[in-house]
Amino acid sequence: MTDIPDMKTTFSQYRQNAHNWITLATGEFYPDILVDACLLYTPVLEMFGRLVRTSESSERLFMQIADVRESWMRIQLSRVFKRYVSPGTPVEMLKKKSQAAHICHSYKNDFRPIHEVQAAFSSRPIPDEPLCALLWEYKDRGKKGYDLTERFFELFRSRFPHLLLVGPERAGRDVLLGDVFVEYPNPKRPVDFIIYSEDKADILAVGLARYDSDRGGAQEDDRTGGYRDCAREIITYAQQHNLPTKVILLNDGPGLLLGSMWHDYAAIEEAWQGRVMITTLRMVPERISAVWLYSREV
Repeated sequence: MTDIPDMKTTFSQYRQNAHNWITLATGEFYPDILVDACLLYTPVLEMFGRLVRTSESSERLFMQIADVRESWMRIQLSRVFKRYVSPGTPVEMLKKKSQAAHICHSYKNDFRPIHEVQAAFSSRPIPDEPLCALLWEYKDRGKKGYDLTERFFELFRSRFPHLLLVGPERAGRDVLLGDVFVEYPNPKRPVDFIIYSEDKADILAVGLARYDSDRGGAQEDDRTGGYRDCAREIITYAQQHNLPTKVILLNDGPGLLLGSMWHDYAAIEEAWQGRVMITTLRMVPERISAVWLYSREV
């Protein structure tokens, strides 16, 4: 494998002054958020209280929550349920209405008894400020990632107006590679953006974008391991079909500075020299070039 032209830097070379190459998202101050948090979540706590009072068991409480039609309210009630009744049950499972009966069957032995839930809930005021603050943490989950993708789209299009960049700029359905490549071996593989050549004859790059506010331990291993597998899958397909397609992993945020994250990402890039690029938003003007995107020297 030969080096691809114009990829003059590597992700690992930025490590010495890494803090200068990441973008910090703005946040909100505590306790300033409490007024809005209490306004937003007081109806949730009031409804949870009504369901607790009318449920003869914790399983019945969960099934009543699962029957709530309005999606946003059902999800918030599930989060309160997790706090009061079943801290070990993943919220993602609690949110799946279709699996409510299965979840009750599998986890009911770990549910706190309903009379203890009632006593604990009754001991707290309405609004319960600490709980409202915890729920508020979920409100903008994903927003930093959406902001990152939107800013990348703006930056990329300003630098390469002749290229076609496709994908959800904020929230939206991921691009599935089965809809992009012919007979792709993992058609349900989701990605965040696709870069096409000017005439749309070539798929120049496939991209994933993530903002890491905080990450470490098993989460860190899961993220980089998933990226490694994804890159290997895409590049292997591209090589088998003689495609110029490369992989761009756009990552940003202070989580990159934690643990071995930077080193692990650098190792992914080095494993596929010239075909995979790890970049933060600030690195884009310096690292991504038309020469690199179009190159077929692999």
